[in-house]
Amino acid sequence: MIDEDRDDGSTTDERRHYDRSRLIVDVSFDGGDATGVASTKDISRGGLYMSTQTEIPTGKTLALRLDLGGQQVILKGDVVYSNPGHGVGVRFHRLTEDVRTLMERELPQP
Repeated sequence: MIDEDRDDGSTTDERRHYDRSRLIVDVSFDGGDATGVASTKDISRGGLYMSTQTEIPTGKTLALRLDLGGQQVILKGDVVYSNPGHGVGVRFHRLTEDVRTLMERELPQP
């Protein structure tokens, strides 16, 4: 297991409820004092990992904006994993049915 996947001693399969797709898209984020543009490394209906040099602490809530399937999607999520200087793992708050359907359609299956 690589360090990026480790945060609480449990295996990746135990923590993740959704398969992640390797999809790189730009993400604009805003969370109080942390604002910027990053790119995803992988994404699922449950969350994403975004590469950024911005240090964002675990527990911070972010507003995220990304383009998926030609549509602008705005989501909220909590930082559940932080790798300072490299990126963060974000777990989405409740998705609307429209966003969930769009993700199911647009995210390639791993």
